[in-house]
Amino acid sequence: MQTRPDRILMVLPRARLVRKAVDAGYRVWSVWDPVRRDAAERGDVARYSEGVLTADLTDESALRALVVRAAREHGIAHVMYLGGGVGMRPVLEEAHRLGLSANPPQAHQLLGDRAALCELLDGHSRLSVRFRRVEQQSKLPDAVKELGGHPVVVGSLARDVDRRPVLAPGPGALDAWAGRTPGPYLVEEFLAGPQYTVSTLSVDGMHQVVGITATRTGGPPHFVALEHVHPAPLGEREGAEIRSAVCALLDLAGFEHGPADTTVVLTGTGPRIVSSRPGFSRDGIPLLLRLARGIDLEAAFFQTLTLGGCLPHTDAVRTAAVGFFQLPPGRLTAVTGLDDIRALPHVHALRFPFRPGDLVPATADGATVHGLVVVDGADADEAAERLATVRRLLRAEFEPAP
Repeated sequence: MQTRPDRILMVLPRARLVRKAVDAGYRVWSVWDPVRRDAAERGDVARYSEGVLTADLTDESALRALVVRAAREHGIAHVMYLGGGVGMRPVLEEAHRLGLSANPPQAHQLLGDRAALCELLDGHSRLSVRFRRVEQQSKLPDAVKELGGHPVVVGSLARDVDRRPVLAPGPGALDAWAGRTPGPYLVEEFLAGPQYTVSTLSVDGMHQVVGITATRTGGPPHFVALEHVHPAPLGEREGAEIRSAVCALLDLAGFEHGPADTTVVLTGTGPRIVSSRPGFSRDGIPLLLRLARGIDLEAAFFQTLTLGGCLPHTDAVRTAAVGFFQLPPGRLTAVTGLDDIRALPHVHALRFPFRPGDLVPATADGATVHGLVVVDGADADEAAERLATVRRLLRAEFEPAP
């Protein structure tokens, strides 16, 4: 099959990634599933794409055929499904079979699956996290005992259920959660310590830690992110330990090329990997890297496809932070202050997805956060003060949810 090095097939891309690929000199064909993306974004994706191919990502055989057909018809040289989700496995397997993927499919599957990640690190002298697979609810207490007792982190491994891990501080909470959650289960030791998000870019098996971002989370059960601050206030030793841990993980997974996003907890005995996924960091972190370091990681990734090599090292010259809004659940009746926030010179992004009349849900994960703001400052203290100012300016009124 004849390929052209400037041609990319992207599955479920965000419009800005298509645009940055085009800016880097590539021609992009996009695979779109209207069930899994907001229809409003399709026009932006189409604007930068050579063509938009509609697909049902749950139809595995049709999806495989589409990848093969598009690759042959358009001379595709790179097939990308950054991140994970429905359809990832068949897309990456076909791409690998055609020689159009820089990573073996199992690398993405290992990084994107929490249970597989635990097994990958099992027995590693520095990175292993104690865990147990449990088939039945009745066996959960035994697993907890083997791990040293509560608190533990638990999650379901069943298909088509909420697989978000939760903290079970005691037997009562564990029984209540398991009573409404089907098994089998993954039970992990609770890792106590500050949390960090590590953004990396790999090129031909060489892993570069582009940035380490401190993440402040809320309490149990889900520990939803409240703030990200970049650069993370870390000592030289702690930073080196985190970088070493993440690069070791990527080596173990066989991850060769592209961006990855890894969550690390710095425990009293060193860094431990909480989760990892191929793809760019989310929650505004790419913007933090650009504001603090002048690095556009997304644009740099497309440059490495042809130029190769690592990014030049850049020290952070500013501090940048993402703050997530925390609103009470209920029906929004009025909101003010958004224009005042946008007018602040140190505000670089603002997202508030609600209008009066909308029902604001309780925050349970990253998909249900109540919007965010991105600020910069001379240092972490100034960035924190500016986030506090924004939160004071946002005034929302509610009536109780029905």
